[in-house]
Amino acid sequence: MRFSVYQVSRRGGREKNEDRMGYCYTRSSGLFALADGMGGHPEGEVASQLALQTLAALFQREAKPGLRDPMRFLNDAILAGHHQLLRYATDKALLDTPRTTVVACLLQGRAAYWAHCGDSRLYLVRGDKLIARTRDHSYTELQDTMAQVVPIGQRFNRNVLFTCLGSPGKPVVDTAGPLLMQPGDKVLLCSDGLWGSISDSTITEHLASRPISDAVPELAEKALRHAGERSDNVTVLAVEWEASEDADSTLAVSTRSLGDEVFASTIQATLAGEAAPDDLDDAEIERSIREINEAIRKSSQKKS
Repeated sequence: MRFSVYQVSRRGGREKNEDRMGYCYTRSSGLFALADGMGGHPEGEVASQLALQTLAALFQREAKPGLRDPMRFLNDAILAGHHQLLRYATDKALLDTPRTTVVACLLQGRAAYWAHCGDSRLYLVRGDKLIARTRDHSYTELQDTMAQVVPIGQRFNRNVLFTCLGSPGKPVVDTAGPLLMQPGDKVLLCSDGLWGSISDSTITEHLASRPISDAVPELAEKALRHAGERSDNVTVLAVEWEASEDADSTLAVSTRSLGDEVFASTIQATLAGEAAPDDLDDAEIERSIREINEAIRKSSQKKS
């Protein structure tokens, strides 16, 4: 595989940033994920971090170097994150369970698979067209869909979700794929802080007309400006599939020379009690990529 990746997280008008994002990969498979800890419940930052850690840990265990059933993996790994949250709340004797949304994308072979729970979204752009977008697990989106069949008068707040990780009932996990990727295809994962302030057409236009290293920070800043002082946190992770050889080398990752047992990840290992930055930008990611590539280089030298 060869891809470029760019991610950024900006704190809006909130006391803290409870969004988390990251990616990990082997020679044959890549996992990209984003989670948005939910306000109104305790320790949202723990919920989002624990969800990503669970995904990454299971990916590391099962991608040897590829996954036998990517769709099943996504469904099972997301549900495993849900059970980890319930266990965490029990162990800490919390009156309420930390909760989070999650969206994840797997790239394996030439195909993309994705899954989500809640209202963190995935966009897939090919050329100047929006090829796919996840549908939020919100009453607003459900109402918009059902209104075509049964007229409904009352309007719901878009922030009210009917499922998430950490909820009392079993979460709803929607999966999609496989979708065959083409060189230059771009996948964007984001929290509702982005799509809640700017339109799908604006997101598509920016991805279509700019490199992801320009489009992602521009979209994040545009969302913050549009929302003003009460802006939600804005977190975005974008991937360009089979990025050209002359693409920005600081963002490019090629897995073709990796050994079967090599696993790399930018998902933080820290959890509750350890500080995480409110703003994560390209400098953080470039540093992670340099460390990963250096580790791979040393591993290759030892084998030779």
